[in-house]
Amino acid sequence: MTDQPAFTVEVHQNRFLPAGGTVVDAVLDVTAAGTGLAAAGGPPSAAQVIMIDCSGSMNSPATKMQEAKKATAAAIDALRDGVAFAIVAGRGNADMVFPSTVSLVPANRQTRGQAKNAVHRLQASGGTAIGTWLTMANHLFAPSTAEVKHAIMLTDGQNQHETAEQLAMVLRACQGRFVCDTRGVGADWSGSELRTVASALLGSADGLPDPGELVADFRAMTETAMGKSVAEATLRLWTPAGATIRFVKQVFPHVEDLTGRRADVSARIGDYPTGSWGAEHREYHVSIQVPANAVGEEMLAGRVSLVTGDQVLSQSLVLANWTDETALSTQINGRVAHYTGQAELADAIQQGLAARDAGDVETATAKLGRAVQLAEESGHSDTAKLLGKVVDVIDAPSGTVRLKQKVAGVDAELANVRSVKTIRVKGS
Repeated sequence: MTDQPAFTVEVHQNRFLPAGGTVVDAVLDVTAAGTGLAAAGGPPSAAQVIMIDCSGSMNSPATKMQEAKKATAAAIDALRDGVAFAIVAGRGNADMVFPSTVSLVPANRQTRGQAKNAVHRLQASGGTAIGTWLTMANHLFAPSTAEVKHAIMLTDGQNQHETAEQLAMVLRACQGRFVCDTRGVGADWSGSELRTVASALLGSADGLPDPGELVADFRAMTETAMGKSVAEATLRLWTPAGATIRFVKQVFPHVEDLTGRRADVSARIGDYPTGSWGAEHREYHVSIQVPANAVGEEMLAGRVSLVTGDQVLSQSLVLANWTDETALSTQINGRVAHYTGQAELADAIQQGLAARDAGDVETATAKLGRAVQLAEESGHSDTAKLLGKVVDVIDAPSGTVRLKQKVAGVDAELANVRSVKTIRVKGS
């Protein structure tokens, strides 16, 4: 049994609406302070599955397979004693590496050693069908009573041996059952595919062109999972009669649209999944359409709670006041403006790259130019550098760019997979 971390939910908004105004926007600043673990208790029970791409391309160059083995060993060493785990080899199908049966085993000195020996013997061959790997992970997690279920999926290529529809069906089956962090290694993976899996399974996605980065990254992902102190929390949103939720998005540390994941508690209350929490900070953008009221009227536009089980961890209010004072109603809250721009930045990059791949130079130039402009405005220097490898920037403030004639495939995929990463408001 654990004590809950100290959660706070702070609302940033301009609550003043003009006469006839109906849209209320707010950014929710959610912080879990400290681990909050009871001295006599401990962290939530956990399970981890590591899916390693063992397709033939992992030997080209051989350093990918070598470093993947080292990284998996580092992740195994980072598991707490007693955490249930398994290693899966991903090819055109999924094979158990350790244990030999489709099951999870508790981590201890003996099983860690056996697992690392089994990983060391792995050889690269065959193709890539990510859905089969995830299906195996789902089977492994299904009988487990672990509170935190975490998976790592590594691939060096694209999902060539199954259709997008097949992968989507697998993701629907896995959704809500475990969290999955996805990583691409080398230069031939697909940023869209990594984001699709991570988004569906509430994980992170990234690409590592240098295989030497895998060890530190695998260790960090596992340590983060081992540091979770709340297994599952939901953002619960109450709205008044006549109100409509326009959207609910996580906007920091990355953009994730949660609108379609609402689980109705009642007609006016909905839960949105946020996954597991350690000591960390996240921000969410909530947009609510409310019935217009008379000037001078005030209403509660929303009540936001962070909930685990039946326990409310923190709560805050979203308000609306109607005014005829233009100076009040035209102010745009800095947080809301900042994250609206970053969500637009992610969309512009993804749409621009898709248009580029489709040969639509005009749309690609316009979208990527807008992305460069937004990156400049928001101080997203890392994103600006990635975009600079895809376009020649003529004038960043105006978004004037020219598509590069020759672009390394990995540079475009890095821009894609990292498009959803956000930065906090300057000075906050």
